[in-house]
Amino acid sequence: MSRKSRSRLRHRRPRIRRRTPPGASPGTVKADPAAPRPQIRVIAYGSQQLVERQLESARDVKALVGQHPVVWVNVDGLGDADAIEQVGSIFGLHPLALEDVVNVHQLSKVDDYDQCLFIVARMPSRGEHLTTEQISLFLGKNFVLTFQERSGDCLEPVRQRIRHSRGRIRDARADYLGYAILDAVVDSYFPLVDGYGERLEAMEEGVSQAHLAGDLRELHALRSDLMLIRRNVRPLRETLLRLTPQQSSLISPDTSVYLRDCYDHTIQILDLLETYRDLSSDLRDFHLATASQRMNEVMKVLTIIATIFIPLSFVAGVYGMNFDVDASPWNMPELKWPLGYPLALSIMAGIAAAMLAFFKRKGWLGAPSRPRGSTQA
Repeated sequence: MSRKSRSRLRHRRPRIRRRTPPGASPGTVKADPAAPRPQIRVIAYGSQQLVERQLESARDVKALVGQHPVVWVNVDGLGDADAIEQVGSIFGLHPLALEDVVNVHQLSKVDDYDQCLFIVARMPSRGEHLTTEQISLFLGKNFVLTFQERSGDCLEPVRQRIRHSRGRIRDARADYLGYAILDAVVDSYFPLVDGYGERLEAMEEGVSQAHLAGDLRELHALRSDLMLIRRNVRPLRETLLRLTPQQSSLISPDTSVYLRDCYDHTIQILDLLETYRDLSSDLRDFHLATASQRMNEVMKVLTIIATIFIPLSFVAGVYGMNFDVDASPWNMPELKWPLGYPLALSIMAGIAAAMLAFFKRKGWLGAPSRPRGSTQA
């Protein structure tokens, strides 16, 4: 395996990098020094008002809290623990939740902290390799706070709906905004999974063509990506199932209907992933069977050639001994016979023809011949 292939496989292995040292007090927020610096953007809105701005400092968030029906604070980058703790103190977030924000190995989950819900989801981040990014969402009575590892996300359609007042988002509570964000994260998997489905279909059509080794490497990488997506979507299904009015008063019955629809989307994605994973396994088995069949065909041809030449070599060996002793009772009179050479060649050709006919009758060179008198049903 090449160095590049090993690097790709290592890249897909799940890694857990917890920044807090063992034995540290719970709620310790320790940021990754290599992570981007936080960029804070706020969208505060109501049915008749909209404020959107980029903030220079985390302290500027406090001026907008409580001034609008819904405030959405989005933080891109987790490289400054002080800024994250400042935002957390403004909204009264629990230290344990802030610790999970900077430890970005979390799977999807939901925690209830009385005044707010802490929801973790993973959204795809496509580059040279398939990766996922943790998005941490805090849902309060009149605010939504999201933390992302880096800038660039799948939430721009939600922002456009707020800016242009499309649908009921500007008239709804903060829980509907939380649903819209989770729905955008879930729907971002659909084009990704569809792309893998198209690649599998293309591989299925050309599965018997050349470059088998390259197809197997691509198929292995594709199957690893499907397993990574499934690993991230499956806990998200359980998270959405827990977001009900019975579990938290922050979820209204109206929003619960939309969350059930989002839950159905996760079921559809998981069904597609199971189908494509089974298809990739079938294609892998078919690849291996095709390679084995090709090897058997090559070995059959070589065996037939060797088998034909065994009696020919025997005849040539006997005829080539060239014993010419007149006194010997085992004299070979055909050595001085003018037709001896053509006769030997004829015998060898007859043996080869007879063996080819025998192989064909047995079906080793094609379909076996039908016995005489047999009729086709």
